[in-house]
Amino acid sequence: MIKVLKAGFYSSIQDMGRFGYQEYGVPYSGVMDVLSASMANSLLGNDVNAAVIEITMTGPTLQFFKAITICISGADISPQLNKRSIKLNKAIQVKSGDVLSFGKLSKGFRCYLAVLGGFKTEKVMRSRSMYKGITAQFMLYKDDELDHEDVLTGVASAHASIKVNASHYDSEVINVFKGPEFDLLSKDQQKELFAKAYTISKDNNRMAYQLEATLKNDLKPIITSSVLPGSVQLTPSGKLIVLMRDCQTTGGYPRVLQLKESAINVLSQKFNGQSILFKLV
Repeated sequence: MIKVLKAGFYSSIQDMGRFGYQEYGVPYSGVMDVLSASMANSLLGNDVNAAVIEITMTGPTLQFFKAITICISGADISPQLNKRSIKLNKAIQVKSGDVLSFGKLSKGFRCYLAVLGGFKTEKVMRSRSMYKGITAQFMLYKDDELDHEDVLTGVASAHASIKVNASHYDSEVINVFKGPEFDLLSKDQQKELFAKAYTISKDNNRMAYQLEATLKNDLKPIITSSVLPGSVQLTPSGKLIVLMRDCQTTGGYPRVLQLKESAINVLSQKFNGQSILFKLV
């Protein structure tokens, strides 16, 4: 139904994640920005867990071989249908033979392409989320062919649209809770943690975001314990690592902060060189 003519930098199929298998070391995975993916699905009347394509930094080129309704939400990577610009956060009808492409990244870092009914790909452990070692492939490649769930076209939401608060992409504030080892930090360390801005390093991906600035660390490693997407670990070198959706399920570094769920969405739209500030809530 849909052919990948060009894959883009990193595009993968994701839904809301793979839950109930963490005791076996299986990551949650799922969309990095739940808000944007949910918006794309909701505007089409899809189930919120319907699989979407998560597009990172540069977009793929896709050709459709059946009429279908689509919606793109999240980062603005200048989407075009048959080389004509189309709007984000709006249900759009495509026809057989139409080509969807992307251009310059102008806001955010990740966007989400939803199709009416959701993408129909391999389901492993009750999820279609791609992850290396779990699904047959962990990203989309040139010449891949994608199908979608069979649904009736011409639904009432076919012309739905919505405006998005720009603060989701522009805000530097990352709301956090205290992590399990937060109180092991000295008062000065705790103050420093919230007093300065942290720059996102080039080492950022679906597994974790590493931050440039350091925090003095004299804490001992902890016994390997559970970690979650949004856990902020303090490494022996003083680097802070924010775990993201594809993170491991356990870790031995002190967990000094835990991102609020909405803050994971905000951070997923940031890239290297941008700054963030932690705010305790």
